[in-house]
Amino acid sequence: MYDALYRHLLRRVPAEPAHRAGFALIRAAAGPAPLGKAWATMSGAVDPVLRSEVMGIDFPAPLGLAAGFDKDGKGARALARLGFGFVEIGTITARPQPGNPKPRLFRLPDDNALVNRMGFNNSGAEAVAERLRAQRAARGERAVIGVNIGKSKAAEPDEAVADYVRSAELLAPYADYMVVNVSSPNTPGLRDMQQVSVLGPLLAEVQATIDRACPGARVPLLVKITTDLASEDIDAVADMATDLGLDGVVATNTTVSRTGLVTPPTVLEEIGNGGVSGRPLSAPGLAVVRRLRERLDGRLTIISVGGIETAADAYARIRAGASLVQGYTGFIYKGHRWPVRLHRELAKLVRADGFSSLAEAVGADARA
Repeated sequence: MYDALYRHLLRRVPAEPAHRAGFALIRAAAGPAPLGKAWATMSGAVDPVLRSEVMGIDFPAPLGLAAGFDKDGKGARALARLGFGFVEIGTITARPQPGNPKPRLFRLPDDNALVNRMGFNNSGAEAVAERLRAQRAARGERAVIGVNIGKSKAAEPDEAVADYVRSAELLAPYADYMVVNVSSPNTPGLRDMQQVSVLGPLLAEVQATIDRACPGARVPLLVKITTDLASEDIDAVADMATDLGLDGVVATNTTVSRTGLVTPPTVLEEIGNGGVSGRPLSAPGLAVVRRLRERLDGRLTIISVGGIETAADAYARIRAGASLVQGYTGFIYKGHRWPVRLHRELAKLVRADGFSSLAEAVGADARA
């Protein structure tokens, strides 16, 4: 249904209105009971070979929906019913904000890519926390939900830590894991926070806040980085994450590079600035996973995102060292059946290589 709707209607509509319409359709079709349960049944059971325990969490399948699709936590359960193993919501900021002026989301169909400069548009941590609280209290199957937090645009540099801390204390009680996003290119000065001297104290404060907000419970904390980091900076973040006792790294966010795009330069100039996601991130995303695996030596979890379209793409990231993978642009271009199809093909690849579980395949290339 979504596939046909996208081919014949949504792709003719500007990207952001099409996204809103598509997401509303998903929430309407897969959200309310009994429709949602019927949808989940139609999606079918995931091959048990793909089930894994990562960071102490039971993931029914390794492909999750990346942050950016459900910015306000409005449809995590509906999205999980489409076949995603987990859903990462956000990016959420402490203060509500409208984001950047429209238009701010653009398709690059020749590259199977998107350009976005959304600017963390969301309703704020307090509103999202209340929404998640209600979802967690509701009966029904429980989706694995990651919560991605970022800096409010209005927060001055010396307010950044307090800004992240406020989001963490409000949202951590309802998260299965949390991600600190310091890698979006669309919030001025945000990427400067990837410097270890700045990032280390920030992550330490967020971790302490999570521990206070969730006594007796463990909510894993990860940091999200960009593919645009130099190799030595990737190493530095990996070392810092290990030293701080973080649970993992999400790699990678969108890129500001336009290198290698098929889309005509005149079109790119008309679109303007923003981060590129989708197929152009395939090779650099895999390279970052390999770099992180070598540096981390399996000590922390890697969640790989960027340029994953097929089961072969996902499997390459897993064999390179990623325990979990995420997609966003692939979902936009491939439609609502994409997670089910990808998981079905991925299970075949895992079994064909003689692995009895997904965990056995993680980092297999590095061990070879």
